[in-house]
Amino acid sequence: MISPAFAAILASGRAQFNGRAAEARRRFPSLDMAAFSIFLHDGVDPLVAAVAAAAPERAGSVTLAAYDMALELVGHGLAGPAAKNPFLNTVWHELAPALAPLLATAPIEVLGMLSNAAIHVGGVAGARPAQWQRELAVLAPQVETLAQLRAVGQVLAWRAGVAHFRQGALAAADTLPAALALAAFGEPGAHWPQVHAQLLDYPWRGNAEGREFGSFSGLGGDFGTPPQVRATKDGFVVRSAERHYLLVADAYGAVLHGATAEEYALAQTGVPASVRVDGASVHIGARSIALDLPAGDIALAANAHTLAITSPWTHAIRLLPLA
Repeated sequence: MISPAFAAILASGRAQFNGRAAEARRRFPSLDMAAFSIFLHDGVDPLVAAVAAAAPERAGSVTLAAYDMALELVGHGLAGPAAKNPFLNTVWHELAPALAPLLATAPIEVLGMLSNAAIHVGGVAGARPAQWQRELAVLAPQVETLAQLRAVGQVLAWRAGVAHFRQGALAAADTLPAALALAAFGEPGAHWPQVHAQLLDYPWRGNAEGREFGSFSGLGGDFGTPPQVRATKDGFVVRSAERHYLLVADAYGAVLHGATAEEYALAQTGVPASVRVDGASVHIGARSIALDLPAGDIALAANAHTLAITSPWTHAIRLLPLA
């Protein structure tokens, strides 16, 4: 059963909604109306009910916007029970209602923003979309404008593992009220200019252990052969099985993009004087890290903040903070 508010709006505009559905079927011949009905129940009804409680005078216009967008999303196979990206269903069902006051004022913009973010974050290998959704729901009562929603969403996407968002997320965070920016980083009560400066200066802030990235493609991983790595200013260019990638990693996650053989050839191979290998251990200044790798076949590459460790005996890249 759908909520009384949603049922009443659908009943009062039955002819209008039926006309919109008929037009959508012409635009999307493969539109599954049974799947659309399920998405109306699971995805649209919760947000309409939330808006009806927060701003009842806006429930009708929000329903129209959500209905039209739902038709398009289901028509493209992006929403509904057979969705290409099931995370979008969850965002409409669980996150959108938490933003009811803002949704009431700008339904098309809010739902478009949330849908695009769900598709992107849910499609990044290694990202943590459930974390993004959970943290944004917590902050929703503090988000007052579309600009704030966009900025907070970008910050939380970075913190949820979309590592290449780092620079943009820091710039976006600077547009937020200090209290909201600090809340987005889980540091209420801190001094925002200091936190921002630290985040900008050191990508591994809050993560002293680093991370491991990559596995054999035959088991669903990233690399067909053990990767070879060279450093760039903001990441590492990786060669594996005659393919090339750009690996961007920081305290929150690691993301792999496409790259070229030319970019690999131009990347750096050296490491700082403070870094050395001794048998199966790597030393970074006074720190020593034992590696689960055969001695003698360990390769290193480093940029200003990260050391990458590879070996012909593994498909994984070990990434260690240099500070």
